[in-house]
Amino acid sequence: MNNEMRTAAFHTLGCKVNQYDTQAMRERFEQAGYKTVDFEDTADVYVINTCTVTGTGDKKSMQMIRRCHRKNPDAAIVVTGCLAQRAADTLTLPGVRLVLGTQRRGEVVELLAKAMEQDSALIAVQTLRQAPFEKLTVHAHDGHTRATMKIQEGCDRWCTYCIIPSVRGPIRSRPLDEIRAEAESLAAAGYREAVLNGIHLTSYGRDTKDGTTLLDAIRVVHEVEGIERIRLGSLEPVIVTEDFVAGIAKMPKVCHQFHLALQSGSDKILGLMRRRYTSGEFLAACRLLRDAFDDCALTTDVMTGFPGEGETEFAETIATCRAAGFARMHVFPYSEREGTKAAVMPEVVPRHIREERARTLIAVGKELEKAALEGRVGKIEDVLVEETDGQGRGMGYSGGYMRVHVSGAQPGEIVRVRVTGVEGDGLVGEIEA
Repeated sequence: MNNEMRTAAFHTLGCKVNQYDTQAMRERFEQAGYKTVDFEDTADVYVINTCTVTGTGDKKSMQMIRRCHRKNPDAAIVVTGCLAQRAADTLTLPGVRLVLGTQRRGEVVELLAKAMEQDSALIAVQTLRQAPFEKLTVHAHDGHTRATMKIQEGCDRWCTYCIIPSVRGPIRSRPLDEIRAEAESLAAAGYREAVLNGIHLTSYGRDTKDGTTLLDAIRVVHEVEGIERIRLGSLEPVIVTEDFVAGIAKMPKVCHQFHLALQSGSDKILGLMRRRYTSGEFLAACRLLRDAFDDCALTTDVMTGFPGEGETEFAETIATCRAAGFARMHVFPYSEREGTKAAVMPEVVPRHIREERARTLIAVGKELEKAALEGRVGKIEDVLVEETDGQGRGMGYSGGYMRVHVSGAQPGEIVRVRVTGVEGDGLVGEIEA
């Protein structure tokens, strides 16, 4: 690649883990002398980190590739991520010079140079069967006072609807010393909150076979001076035991917002999904957390229209969501993924019903969110201010991951705020004297 090709733009589809991987690749390009530009600008290199969890993710990924080529037909396009891992051969579209999967992201600059040198598309997708945890390190996150840390990769749960185990590979846990080193680096750069993420965070340490658990990883970050808040990514309810909750309770930096993936509130559908809990066990996990933490906020993911879901099962899901009292819900209609067991299951729910149920459940989620926000009025919240809103107020997030607007606070500060009201989908308050 010639020395004049020095601008690169990045676009991420999908999860927070993908966002971390993109940031790691961005830093690799910057270290090699590239200038990062906004994705809406014309660039010499476009890096698209794809998602394949749903058909929508596939579609958006393909649209983004074509859009980049139209914007700059001479640009080199790098396609990486889960769709690249699953369907590399379909991605050598005009302008695509490099296709990576979910490994070798640390070599992205060198691999792109190799592709440009040979003047043809290079597919560098690696098998995941014996893949190690890829050593990617992130030193900064643009525009935020909190930083995502990827501490786990892969999944071996094989839920019947999910393609992720085949595109992310087996469980791999990041060594504790590497977690500590990155947390120290982020703290030195001024980040106050660390968000611990993984493809299946609950499985952290299971591959080491030495007794290491997620609590150990949290504890390592908790010990780092300068990191004042720790937030956990998506968890499976099975991790919420008395021992786990007691361990969290001993670490005051841990935010009491927990994202527990429900997927369905019907025991029949949970069985068909091959989830490893019942609705009753899920609600028991919620109670354990609420009993331990007065300010506990629970968030979740829920799918509608899975094969076999009738009106009874959907009603059970609504009832479970109401019983859990979620502060926020991510609701989406089921999407078939070729190669999964669910894709060939009988009792297929028509797409328009899936989408109608999603709209219904989203409305339930909004009701619950409003109730959760109103329940904070009058309470004291520690707010990490991230930016200034359109009215000149500080805007940041509480420990329960609720947006809070407050006058007299600057980005980077953690302030104690008395909540005075609800404003849109967030809160407004005053600094507590």
